[in-house]
Amino acid sequence: MTACVARVRDLGWRSPGPTPGARPTVPRTDDATREARAHLQDLVDSIRPDLHRYCARLMGSAVDGEDIVQETLARALYRLPELAAIPDLRAWLFRVAHNRALDVLRRHERQRVESLSPRPAEPDPEQVPTDEALARKEAMTSALTRFLELPPVPRSCVILKDVLDHSLQEAADTLDLSLPAVKAGLHRGRRALREAPASAPPPSTPSPTLTRYVELFNARNWEGVRALLADDVRLDVIGRARRRGPEAADYTGNYDRHHDWHLRTAWVDGREAVAVYQSPTASEPLYLIELHVEDDRVRGIRDFRYVPYIARDACVTAL
Repeated sequence: MTACVARVRDLGWRSPGPTPGARPTVPRTDDATREARAHLQDLVDSIRPDLHRYCARLMGSAVDGEDIVQETLARALYRLPELAAIPDLRAWLFRVAHNRALDVLRRHERQRVESLSPRPAEPDPEQVPTDEALARKEAMTSALTRFLELPPVPRSCVILKDVLDHSLQEAADTLDLSLPAVKAGLHRGRRALREAPASAPPPSTPSPTLTRYVELFNARNWEGVRALLADDVRLDVIGRARRRGPEAADYTGNYDRHHDWHLRTAWVDGREAVAVYQSPTASEPLYLIELHVEDDRVRGIRDFRYVPYIARDACVTAL
């Protein structure tokens, strides 16, 4: 069963134009900084799902997108007191996330990354009629990995406009581009997404270690689960706790106290993972767990129980 559900470096910050209805940029004072940090912390819960939708598609992976979200929020809290003026925080967070994602992508796909400047020879997208509803549907239902077929700027334009429903001006403010550059990027991105090849099919069977882990977990055979763990296993319960070694192995006790879960092996955005459902008969995953396996031992566990929007954004195929 496949569930492809899409719900709706900091290299130096330059102040974008104001987002309609947003808090205006104000001179920085100590009081203004404290107020902005408090506002940023209040904003995190409401903006985090949208920020993840953006980052997941930039990175082509819901899990990698969450890594960018966490780094973005940490950088924002650190950098905010250093800014000469307090920005529109929502637009600024997207800008920080965009730059951080490009930093990571540069390390992995340098040949695919282009400048933030528009290409001069592109046709005017306003001369090419586009069915807005169709473009939005294509962007919302496309697997995350297909977005990697788009160069970064067109990719960002499509995500902001067709997935997050930003206006062209809001996209221009976030990307620090001119309006014509955003229009050209959106035109190129929509065309590239439409022509992108389908994602590779998942494997017919999952790896033995992943299968064994899921079987033991569902059987509540905690001794068997712990026997699969490396002595120095690392645990990251995203947003809650990090543990290592024996302390990490004890996290199974939290699951033993709950009955609202059933694990299945899964293929998520092009790699193996564990999908967690509310029951054996449920059709939609609640959240994901990622295992790092070496030499038939589990050396890393990343549990996304407390950030369920990741499963909603991912393309999950139960194996």
